[in-house]
Amino acid sequence: MERFLIQIHLCKFLTAISIACMATSSAFAQDSTAPKVSVAAAFTKEVTDEQIFIGRGEAIDKLDVIARVSGFIDKIFINDGDLVKKGEQLFQVEADAYEATLEARNADLAQANANLDLTTVELKRKTELYRRQVGTQEDRDIAFANNQNAIAQVAMAKAAIKMAQLDVDYTQIYAPFDGRIGKSAVSVGQLVGPTSAPLINLVSITPIYVEFSLTEQQFVGILETHDISPNDLINAPKAPKVFVILPNGDELDEAGKVVFIDNRIDPTTGTIMVRAQFANNRNLILDGSFLNIRVQSIEPTKALIIPQASVQRDQRGSFVLVVGKQQTVEQRYITLGRQIETAVIVENGLQEGETVIVDGLQRVRPGVAVDPVLAGKAAGD
Repeated sequence: MERFLIQIHLCKFLTAISIACMATSSAFAQDSTAPKVSVAAAFTKEVTDEQIFIGRGEAIDKLDVIARVSGFIDKIFINDGDLVKKGEQLFQVEADAYEATLEARNADLAQANANLDLTTVELKRKTELYRRQVGTQEDRDIAFANNQNAIAQVAMAKAAIKMAQLDVDYTQIYAPFDGRIGKSAVSVGQLVGPTSAPLINLVSITPIYVEFSLTEQQFVGILETHDISPNDLINAPKAPKVFVILPNGDELDEAGKVVFIDNRIDPTTGTIMVRAQFANNRNLILDGSFLNIRVQSIEPTKALIIPQASVQRDQRGSFVLVVGKQQTVEQRYITLGRQIETAVIVENGLQEGETVIVDGLQRVRPGVAVDPVLAGKAAGD
């Protein structure tokens, strides 16, 4: 009887365990439901290829303003950093001494003209006497020589006046072109001259050049790919568009154009210099500034695109999680190209139409089944 009761209790215990296992199995089955993930399909679109280069702003015109005559600075008409126009006066060098010299040269000319008049009269008189056989040939020849000397003296006096006038003009220093001036290196009353330090520097602002370099391989590749000559890179309509990325990361809202390509490869660097011109209407490109240059290809090409959010990285490189036909996850390493806004170009490792996970990456791993939902749609759609 006792043995029979033990068997009954054992059966009840095993039944309870079985029921518990069934419940656990049911709960596990509920927890193992395939997780929902957002996916997007890789697709092909036409993109304009581009390359990034490091460039440098280069003013079309720039110079150090130097005094062409010696003297004391009498007036300064500009402030440091001013924008000036061509022909605007910058400095005045004391001109009194040069104006006095000019007056003296004018007096020399008056004297030379008077002497010329005298020698001309003397030559006529001696020539007439010689014609009448009253005077000698020697007297006539001397009169002729004196007259020629007087003519030369007049010419010398006129040249001296021009030189003196230039000195007077050089006391007034003007801007030779439109631009922005730098910091003045002189003060009123300071002695300056042709051998002294520059008074100030002046650089043009609009338009402006940006110079950058292409490697020999890049340059030849562009010419071969598009079957064009270097001149075609300059002349529209085949000229590529050039854009500037400013030091703060913003892109200048105007396109430049290639206006010059050097005629030789630099043997020390293996590069060729290219010059683009920008209107620089907002004065954001400065002479000497280092910038990133974005050069677009002449014709668009087709490229495979996926969302940037789908890309992950590890020690081997960039990869995506691909949802296969059986709704299982596969890890796929890919080769990336450049980024286009929120998307990125895939150069290798993925085919058009394959779907990649863009949201829910933290809930899945390679080999597990998932419930994919197109990105941008609700889970119940």
